[in-house]
Amino acid sequence: MKFIRTCPRKGLSFAHVHTRLIQYKRFRMENILTQSFFLSAGETNPEQEMSVPVLVSKIIDVATLHANSLGIGNPAMVGLRAGWVLSRLSLEINRWPAVNETYSLSTWIESFNRHFSERAFALCDNEGRVLGHARSVWMVMGVDSHENVGLSHLSLPEDMIRGERVPIARQKRHQLIFPIDADSLPAGALRADRPTSYYTFKYTDLDSYRHVNTVRYVELLLNQFSLEDFDSDSVRRLELSFLHEARYGMKTGIYRLDSRERGVLADGSEAAVSSFSLVDASDSSPFLYARICLAPRDGV
Repeated sequence: MKFIRTCPRKGLSFAHVHTRLIQYKRFRMENILTQSFFLSAGETNPEQEMSVPVLVSKIIDVATLHANSLGIGNPAMVGLRAGWVLSRLSLEINRWPAVNETYSLSTWIESFNRHFSERAFALCDNEGRVLGHARSVWMVMGVDSHENVGLSHLSLPEDMIRGERVPIARQKRHQLIFPIDADSLPAGALRADRPTSYYTFKYTDLDSYRHVNTVRYVELLLNQFSLEDFDSDSVRRLELSFLHEARYGMKTGIYRLDSRERGVLADGSEAAVSSFSLVDASDSSPFLYARICLAPRDGV
């Protein structure tokens, strides 16, 4: 069996790493993992469909389960004091599962190199019809340094990299967004068209790495819209691109720009595009870029 691996980082031995990997290979290794779920009322939004934060949480959960089954999950890196973190996420949904509906989420590895791994997802209904896709980029972060330590300490059989590409566009380049009242703009930067809103991250926003959880960012972004917005339109596409982490007590400024041009989705339909830049309010440095695409609901 051929393995994908590169030279280990200084101070790490393959013998030590492989001992940890073997210890956690408790499941039969498969290059795709599928999990089925029942959508309860507590996991839905006011429109009685799966909420975006729930889907993002499930994406992280099934990615974690698959990585663990391949022996490259966080349990295999406890001795290295390192773990997987999400760097980018794009999802595009044609139809959201409704309350009391059974659905499935499948995941596989698109690519795996020394620095990052791309992982794909397919959301399907109970009959196997595809409802949407997602693509994610992951890196391994040192628990103490909070820096990218690379993937060179991990080994993965070549046939576990499925390589199948999901049929959604990759993220376009994100442009800097400045507040609506900025005196001047650098070349290529855009001006927000709404007043800046602010939020200070609290205890329940944090995860086990003691930085802000991805799902909390999604909730914060969705709360920039109104109930009426979501009653008439649904989220068809979401993009997240992390520059660095946010911590407890950080006050963030949220810059929003609604594009005059409509975005085109994978199925050829159009959607309104809102772009966001989340910045550290203390120095205006950005730490997250995001886009949310909304399209009218059927019959609205």
